Amino acid sequence: MDIETIQGLVTDYGLLIYAGIFIWTFFEGETFVIFMGMAAHHGLLDWTAVFFSAWIGSFCGDQCWFWIGRRWGGQLLQRYPKWQGGVETALDLLRRYDTWFILSFRFIYGVRNVASFAMGSSGVAPLRFAILNFIAAGAWALSFAGFGYVFGQALEKMIGNIVLAFGITMLTMFALVFLGTYIARRRRQRRVAAAPVTVDAARETP
Repeated sequence: MDIETIQGLVTDYGLLIYAGIFIWTFFEGETFVIFMGMAAHHGLLDWTAVFFSAWIGSFCGDQCWFWIGRRWGGQLLQRYPKWQGGVETALDLLRRYDTWFILSFRFIYGVRNVASFAMGSSGVAPLRFAILNFIAAGAWALSFAGFGYVFGQALEKMIGNIVLAFGITMLTMFALVFLGTYIARRRRQRRVAAAPVTVDAARETP
């Protein structure tokens, strides 16, 4: 598929693409936003639309988790005790860094998925969280969409090499698994062929 065809599809279905960015970033999607920034670098998408779609999607997603935590936090933690560790880590960071944590939790691996829920269940004021979350979502969208746009060409070359290396690795692993399976099967067949036939095994069933 050439560039002209892709540009035609973007022209016809651009709104759906930006809606997809919104939906994806509603849940998370750093890597996806970088790729969309790369697409904007090549003129396939409008960078401003990518940025705002990611900004609003990320903001709305964390607002949703905040209100879920505020309304059903205790009940959900009882039902899903595995969440407790991540929630406690997020609350500890909130106690230590307060505003800075609300502004930066999107960039912290390991607590990103539970931070908004944890802050909702902790009693953080909704208006305060909404304002800081709006600022933080904008910084997050600018960082990743901007990174993809500015380094689009370099990333394209790097990703191409990564894809090639991944393909070679997968083919090598497949070959090794196939060879190991074949050798194990041959050995099993040899053991069966060399095993002595017992009287019970040779006896015919009446």
